[in-house]
Parts: sequence; C-alpha cells; structure tokens
Amino acid sequence: MKILVTDDSKMARKMVIKTLTENIEGDLEIFEAQNGQEALDLYKEISPKIVFLDLTMPIMDGFTALEKIKEFDENAKVVIISADIQKLSMDRVLQLGAFNFVKKPIDSSKMKQIFEKLNGKS
Repeated sequence: MKILVTDDSKMARKMVIKTLTENIEGDLEIFEAQNGQEALDLYKEISPKIVFLDLTMPIMDGFTALEKIKEFDENAKVVIISADIQKLSMDRVLQLGAFNFVKKPIDSSKMKQIFEKLNGKS
C-alpha cells in the first residue's frame, strides 16, 4: 500500500511514519513530501491509497494541496494532521473533501481508526 506523508517538519513526518509502521499491517510503501507542491506532484506520480497532510507549510499549504489533489482525483483519501485545530480550519478541510482531521501528534488508536474507516470496517 502506497502512503504519502507530507509535513515540512522532518520530525513530524518521522512520528507519523513510526505510528504507521507500528500499527498498520501489510506491505507499506511510504513516500515523503516537505510541502504541498511536492505532495501534489508525488500524488500524481504514485497514486497513493492515503495521504497524511499538514496544513501549515511553505511553498504550498495543506489547504491548497488538498484542494488540488481532490481536483486531480476526487476519490483521494487525504487525512489532515495539524496542530491548527480551530473550528474554521476543520470545517474548511472537511468542506474541501478531507477524509479525516487529526490533531498532532497522531496516536496509535487514531491511526487504527483511520485505516479501519479506509478499509470500510467502521
């Protein structure tokens, strides 16, 4: 399964990847992007099953990246992982078609819930 993890913080990406590899079984192919533009370009190239996306990044923020990914593939599964938990931000990403919204840092139980939802088990 191809997974794209996008965050301008290398440490944040590593934490998401660690939570993924500890909780999700199966063959995971994990790709990393440092900003929304990289995420969009990689998405078009690799068609991941799921994208984890930060909101606050240089070059292209998560809002714009989410919008452009959904324009490219309306069925894209994009999970926003952000410290910005303002209701306005949450509402906006859900309106743009986010699959889920998680407050940083993501924990094991939330990661499992996301993949259960992704695989139609909840």
